[in-house]
Amino acid sequence: MKAIIFANGEYRPTNNQIDITEDDLVIAADGGNEHCSGLGIIPDILIGDLDSTDPDLIQKWKTAGVNVIQHQTDKDQTDLELALLHAQAEGATKIVVYGAIGGRMDMTFGNLILLAHPALKTLVKMVYGNEVVRLLREGELLTLPGAVGDTISLISLDSRGAFVTTTGLEFPLDKEVLEFGLTKGISNRLVKNQATIHLERGLLAVIHSQQHPLKEK
Repeated sequence: MKAIIFANGEYRPTNNQIDITEDDLVIAADGGNEHCSGLGIIPDILIGDLDSTDPDLIQKWKTAGVNVIQHQTDKDQTDLELALLHAQAEGATKIVVYGAIGGRMDMTFGNLILLAHPALKTLVKMVYGNEVVRLLREGELLTLPGAVGDTISLISLDSRGAFVTTTGLEFPLDKEVLEFGLTKGISNRLVKNQATIHLERGLLAVIHSQQHPLKEK
């Protein structure tokens, strides 16, 4: 099952319409329900402390059959963290997040590092217009479809550095180290319609800037 989460950052439309099937689980993380409302999407779940949601809209969602899960305002987790963990608990095998980027810088940074949440084992990607952010953990291999000329940036999130091997990129890496705090892996490019990225050690953010986004499956 795929889960689609709308967070309370900026929603930047993609070149493709969001494809939601009956089997998908749609979750609004508090103020992210405004994006749902604007897109004409009824979420299955509204979760968070709901301090960013108008009470009238909460009632509207309840009337529409949305499962509203309200947490205390004085909590240790952001609304998106709650939504991600809830999606995983519901059995999602893949999670796509919209609205995680933009707005407050602290929230953007916090949302992005949720990709490295120690309890989050489900594959997650965050979409911001034509840009997609994924995280690779130690030992993982990512096969990344795209178009020739797409920009691929690889950023180490591990103080030990990231040991990376790639294929299909203009500047290939062969068990090379991307150091934490340096920018060596930024602005690489696809030279084929598919790249592979193998992370032997470390933690790696993969940012794919797509010229022509592929339809979400």
